[in-house]
Amino acid sequence: MIKKTGLATCVASALSLGLLQGAIAQESSDAAVLDTLTVVGDSKEAEQDSYKAKSSSAATKLDLTPRETPQSISTITRAQLDDFKLTSVNDALKNTTGISVEEVETDRTYFTARGFDITNFQYDGLGTPFVYGNLDGSIDTAPFERIEIVRGANGLMTGTGNPSATVNFVRKRPTLEPQARIDLTAGSWDLRRIDTDVSGALTESGNVRGRVVYANENKNSYLDRYSREKNVFHGVLEFDLDDSTLFSLGHTLQKTDSNSPMWGALPLVDSAGQPTHLSRSTSTSSDWAYWDNQENRTFAELSHRFDNGWEAKGVLTRVEKRGDSKLFYVYGTPNAQTGLGLAAYPSQYKDENKQWIADLYVSGPFALAGREHELMLGVNWSKSNLDDDSYYGRGIGTALPPMSEWDGNYPEPPFDASTAGSTFEDKQKSVYSAARFSLTDKLSLIAGARATKLDSDGDSYGVKKKRSDDDITPYAGLVYDINDLFSVYASYTEIFDPQSRLDASGNRLAPVEGTSYETGVKGELFDGRLNVSAAVFKTKQDNIAESAGFVNGRQAYSGANYLSEGYEFEVSGEVLPGLQAVAGYTYVDIQDENHGHGKTYVPKHLVRASATYRVPSLEQLKVGASVNWQDDIHRDVDIGGRLARVEQDAYAVVNLMASYDIDPHWTVSANLNNLTDEKYLTSLYWDQGYYAAPRNASMSVSWKY
Repeated sequence: MIKKTGLATCVASALSLGLLQGAIAQESSDAAVLDTLTVVGDSKEAEQDSYKAKSSSAATKLDLTPRETPQSISTITRAQLDDFKLTSVNDALKNTTGISVEEVETDRTYFTARGFDITNFQYDGLGTPFVYGNLDGSIDTAPFERIEIVRGANGLMTGTGNPSATVNFVRKRPTLEPQARIDLTAGSWDLRRIDTDVSGALTESGNVRGRVVYANENKNSYLDRYSREKNVFHGVLEFDLDDSTLFSLGHTLQKTDSNSPMWGALPLVDSAGQPTHLSRSTSTSSDWAYWDNQENRTFAELSHRFDNGWEAKGVLTRVEKRGDSKLFYVYGTPNAQTGLGLAAYPSQYKDENKQWIADLYVSGPFALAGREHELMLGVNWSKSNLDDDSYYGRGIGTALPPMSEWDGNYPEPPFDASTAGSTFEDKQKSVYSAARFSLTDKLSLIAGARATKLDSDGDSYGVKKKRSDDDITPYAGLVYDINDLFSVYASYTEIFDPQSRLDASGNRLAPVEGTSYETGVKGELFDGRLNVSAAVFKTKQDNIAESAGFVNGRQAYSGANYLSEGYEFEVSGEVLPGLQAVAGYTYVDIQDENHGHGKTYVPKHLVRASATYRVPSLEQLKVGASVNWQDDIHRDVDIGGRLARVEQDAYAVVNLMASYDIDPHWTVSANLNNLTDEKYLTSLYWDQGYYAAPRNASMSVSWKY
């Protein structure tokens, strides 16, 4: 029997060595006939199927290829999103190298990479950090062309240097040529979904273009009583003010309404310290609970390209988020014999967050010492106002029946037992710059810094939150081209990450500080159709927020120090003619200040692999599979003053897909998820947890023009 670490090593070796050797051999063969051979193919179809990452400015605001970027970077392409029906950001990131999606509840999620929470999220390269460090609801992928992930600290663009990852959502933009697409999907648990996407010129000259995306999803669940509906609208207009100036105006609305969502999750151990082994359909929610989230995101963008190659761009973004919920939390430890010992905690919550974000930068080439280089200069300003109110229900502490007998039938109480809440404002100002210096024909240096000032004022649950922090975050990276195929790189950044989480007294934790290093090798093979990379990283952080239990129904945190070390491999693109793949392996070791295993709920080994293949003898047919594997994790839970261990064994989730192009306009497809019907916990991020979905399927019909 192969050990778990052995399995991961075998997978990594197959990805990094087998594909690499084949790629080099193929590259050499291609090079021998390059002067006389011309390949003719359906480039449009290849582009639509492609899993290869494109150039990105997410790391530096300089338009760099993955090979030119001195950090690990992955891309979830539109093809991968469509092939495997990754309609939520949660589903998309579950299929991304090095990322763990911590679904602690049905409608609240944390994301981690390299052992640390991901709090830096961007839209078209403009950062919008989560106020609470987590996602409420579910972000739909319908408005996005692709999703880019820069792993490691990205202090230059985000101002904080969080060493986990930066996720950049690249929005769909108008096209000059008319195009349209409609997808209809039906699946398990009454899943019904429609996606529409229409784009093209709105004037005869094409100087005004528009694009409209709409999606609706309605479904029940394998979880008792739970159901959810999503409505998504995305619209963008582009105006060519002249040959060099473009004005864009866009708006995205997403509304998620959930019935009987889970707030908190299942008790995982009983009073004897043994696993509860509940059914995976078990939910702690009541039948009257709901959680509705709505986000409106509007942006205006003006860009101008000068004759000397320089470009100026300004973006103004307005974000409004609203949440309204009545929730039912279950706490306590069930008795090992009777299952009794659980109690009720009903509450009502309303929250509203309004953000203004402004960003202005210029970039372009400049000459120095007889060589051409690139420079970027920018300023950023943002303001965020948050108001949230908690209305606690009567009957907190009421005894409940055993979970195995719980049917959600609990009288809805008046929510007037007590009230609390938060009202505070966060402001951020920053100036940033980066340059790419061409030191030699083979060696380039990317260096930059960001000066950031953050001010907070207000109160949260009776505690004043006035605070001011400022810091300069430097960034540096070297890239050396070994030959036409491969480059080596190294990068360094400092970490300065102000935190919104509160300690047991209700005070905001001091900022996280630290350093992050990364070095690796990247390659572009098969005439640029395949990217390969390998990286080694090391990060030291002080005062990371760690769960310290619940205080008066509120999650409290304390600061901890960690050292994170590891390595990862990834390949993405066309491995063989017709075979598109993205596959990655990550190993991460997290040590606490006592040199012990720091975060036991974070898997040390992760494998993420997805591939599709167009059958040569029947090119209308595309088949594919994805595999997400992680090794075992655990968490120690306090039950009456003693610790009980909750374990999740190593597991793999296998998904299958197939699609058939009936003609140039019509396609039918089918998806099968969790082929082996694996039963596993979605997360051990908290002391509670719940089980992921069992085997399920969907079918789709698509029309495109």
